[in-house]
Order: sequence, then C-alpha cells, then structure tokens
Amino acid sequence: MHQRERLFNVPSVILWLVLGMALIHAVRTYALSLDADFDLLAMLAFTPARLTAHFDTPGVAAVMRALALRGSGDIEYAEFFFGDGSLQPWTVLTYAFLHADWMHNGLNSIWLVAFGAPVARRLGAARFLALFVVTAVLGVATHYALHAYDPMPIIGASAAVSGAMGASLRFVFQPGAPLGQALALNPDDLRAYRLPALPLLRTLRDRRVLTFILFWFVTNLIFGLAGQRLGLAEGGVAWEAHVGGFLSGLLLFSLFDPKPSDLRAQPVPLGVERPM
Repeated sequence: MHQRERLFNVPSVILWLVLGMALIHAVRTYALSLDADFDLLAMLAFTPARLTAHFDTPGVAAVMRALALRGSGDIEYAEFFFGDGSLQPWTVLTYAFLHADWMHNGLNSIWLVAFGAPVARRLGAARFLALFVVTAVLGVATHYALHAYDPMPIIGASAAVSGAMGASLRFVFQPGAPLGQALALNPDDLRAYRLPALPLLRTLRDRRVLTFILFWFVTNLIFGLAGQRLGLAEGGVAWEAHVGGFLSGLLLFSLFDPKPSDLRAQPVPLGVERPM
C-alpha cells in the first residue's frame, strides 16, 4: 500500500497544546461576555502583588496609593486584578494558557510547533509536559523576582515556549541533527532526536548555539523594552518570564532527557506514524 503523509506531522502532545490554547481563547473571545472574561482573567492570570501581599501588605498598599495618585485608569485595573488578595497558587501555571489576542496565541503556537516538536519527539509526551510545566513556573518566578509588587497580571505561554527553545539547543545543532533539516524538514529521521545530548559546557562553546542565544536575547529585549513604543506590542511584554523559561529549558534539559540507552530503545514517537 502507498504510505500517506499525515496532515499535521507534529507530536500529539504539541497538537493538543496548540488546540487547547486556541479553544480556550475562542471561548473567551466568542462565548464569554467582557465582564465574565475579566473575571476569568482575575482567577487564572498570575498577579505578582497577590503573592507579595501575604508577607508585605504595606508595600503593596504603597504601590496602590502611588497608582491612585498618578490619576490614570491603571488603579481601577490594579484593584480589580488584585481583588481580595487571595494567594491563588494555581495561577503560576494557568496563566500560560491565556493570551491577550489571537496574534499572541498564534505566535506562541507557531513557535511551540517549530521548537517544541523536536523536543517532544525526543522526550515523549509525559517528559515534555513536565518540561512545559517547569519552564512555565520558573518563567513566572523570574518575572515575579523583578516585579514582586506589580498588581497587573501576566498571561501567555511564552515562558514555556521559550523553555522548549532553550531545551532544543542541547541537541539540534549536533552533527547529524542540523536545525531546520533533520528536525523540521525531515521529522521521520529518528537519528535527529536520538543522539545523546551534549554536556552544557560543550553546548555553550558551539558558535551556532551562542549566535542563536545572542539573537534570542536581543530580540526579546527589543520586544520587552521597546515593543510598545515601536508598535510591536499593544501592552507591556513580560520579557523576564521569557528569559526565565529559556534559561530553565537550556540549563535543566538533562533532568528531562531520557538516558542514551532509553533513547536508542524508543519506538517511533507520536506524530511520525505512517498510517497505511
């Protein structure tokens, strides 16, 4: 029989994440009223000041007073998202499944497919989901470390997507697994993601890796520090969360990577089956 190519030649875990994020945003956009959507954001987005208020209530109150004295409408949004000040610990993860608009959702989905797919093929669904969760949490923790008193929420999967980018650098530039060839254009080539990952120090000595890291950081700084002024983003960009996710994926990859013997024994990963 002739082999048929899959319509979506990406690992199932990536496909479900992309579809899940799109479905969530579609419900928010088309099924919820504006008030209901804001209530959902207040419940699921991560608001740093909510956490800080549990050990420095006067500090958070001072930030709120400063916003009120400024006379802008920011104080109304800040008071709404701060709400009753409850901790809401689940928001360190749920924030990653919410997006500001369809462009925000689409860009994260595109980059997740591009960089998450090779990582998911290598790790498998369970390990990739663990990486997604850890990089999302450490990404928001990095943002929190620098914006502990901010009463405005952050949303988006960018930290976890950045984590997949960082993780991919540990193996995609190796001989036999060139980025954009064995991983992207020829996903059926199992050698690309079964090669043993290079140690971190050797990875960081690769000029291609260093060039990619430099480009990534410069791009994120442009979007983060000047994106709104240049018209590249409507609101502020939580670039610190991107950095935290990226570094987490790069530095902690070995904790999720299967042993070399397990990689050699892996069956064909989900997403590269050949249905007859």
